[in-house]
Amino acid sequence: MAPNKVSPKKYNASKTLWTWHKSARAQVLFLLKKEQVKAKSRLTAEIATHDPSTSSHLPMEDRAVKMVREAAEIYLDEIMQEQASQQLINKNVERTIDLTSQLVKIMSTITLENTGKETVRTFLVALEPETVGNLSYISVKDSLKEDLKFIPTKIENQIEAYTVQFKQALAPGRTATLSLETIFTKGLVPYPNSITQKEKQLVRYFGNHYFYTPYLTTKQTTTVTLSSRSVESYTKLKPVTQSDSTITYGPYNDVAPLTQDRLILHYENNSPFLTVTRLERLIEISHWGNIAVEENVEILHTGAKLKGSFSRYDYQRDTSSSHHSIKSYRTILPAAAYNIYYRDSNGNISTSQVRTRKDWIELELRPRFPLFGGWRSSYTLGYSVPSYQYLFRKSSSEYVLNMRLLDHVFDDMHVEELETSVVLPVGVSNVQITTPFDVERLADGVTYKYLDHLGRSVIRLKKTNLVEQHIQDLEIVYHWKSLLLLHEPILLALALYVLFIFVIIYVRLDFSIHKPEHSKKE
Repeated sequence: MAPNKVSPKKYNASKTLWTWHKSARAQVLFLLKKEQVKAKSRLTAEIATHDPSTSSHLPMEDRAVKMVREAAEIYLDEIMQEQASQQLINKNVERTIDLTSQLVKIMSTITLENTGKETVRTFLVALEPETVGNLSYISVKDSLKEDLKFIPTKIENQIEAYTVQFKQALAPGRTATLSLETIFTKGLVPYPNSITQKEKQLVRYFGNHYFYTPYLTTKQTTTVTLSSRSVESYTKLKPVTQSDSTITYGPYNDVAPLTQDRLILHYENNSPFLTVTRLERLIEISHWGNIAVEENVEILHTGAKLKGSFSRYDYQRDTSSSHHSIKSYRTILPAAAYNIYYRDSNGNISTSQVRTRKDWIELELRPRFPLFGGWRSSYTLGYSVPSYQYLFRKSSSEYVLNMRLLDHVFDDMHVEELETSVVLPVGVSNVQITTPFDVERLADGVTYKYLDHLGRSVIRLKKTNLVEQHIQDLEIVYHWKSLLLLHEPILLALALYVLFIFVIIYVRLDFSIHKPEHSKKE
């Protein structure tokens, strides 16, 4: 089947670019009007306050025109850069779709070529409308494996995309090789959605045969990696080949921009479909040399639901290693972790195993019962780490905390909702927070620990739809006086001093109502 006849959703390149430029021009006009209103508001405020330091000798209308003209130059420069980026084509695209777990991991190696006469500084990465809500992680790197900066944007005012900036501008006639990594959650649908205890779990994947891009693609190849060789069905857009658990589509030549053609795969996938519905992570800092970490985890098996009753006898007889239920999973802790505990609402769970590795601690967690589709469980995991590995002193009163906002829960994890709380020491000030990605900062709280009468500040952060690639460090800078380290010992000493004084006074008082015998004899 020829690429230019595969789908009615395919767009003509020139029409697409013209529509995009028309939308861009409309956006510029809107922004110019907005800037003009802002300029007039500022000038009115200057006249009202009569501040000569902010006023100039130009009349109001001339100054407004000048400000609008400067804004127009800025926005038109951005539009010209975007127009120059339309000179790009995808000379070659090699795409790999990994469907071996519950996540959809797509790695694309793109060779861009500048066919125009102008230097290009940015390019666009488009997202298919059906996958926007499931996108969890995106990363763009150049040939030197360095991350490129990008910001969200829209094409034709409706297609979600990202504007990526080159490290070095791409000259006319030159090419650049880039790596695009995207991870999607909830991209695999169990089909059938309910199975018995002995049946295998089958899932379906809906994708696109072509690399979704606003540029012309000269050549592209897609390789799909599955978790097993058991494939029920798959779409056959020629040329296509299957070898064991790998399906290769292409090469396809001269694919028009924004081309879509439905790719459907139906195959066996018994990997753990385990989702963390809510994770509450608590980090408590102590300048006495310890940082305590506690995680309250709620998990849900999001695979095919169990149909019928559960038989413990049949389950124990089943020795198959590839089963859709979850007996246990492993989590990774820091190498210096100690005082590890694992419990649920019923108390301590003794079925866990701790294995010490060279650079980390492997903890095997085994729930009280195996998890089937639709089954839930919850537990609490806690440990302590020495503070010198994560807490650093910049100056006499300034400290920096570098600790993970999210830590490993299990392999190929999906966390629907994360709330991380950091309990700071008593008396901190000038708190500055740097996060590795955008998060929602909730209202700060106050908590009271032992011998605390002032309370400790609690930083609360929230993020949804996370995967393993989001395991990155959070940086918190704050000011704290070392003398406050004696706060609790002094309170304890004062409390004991008052207690002893009370006892001394009490034993020296005489509360009797009659005189002692020796005083009568006298």
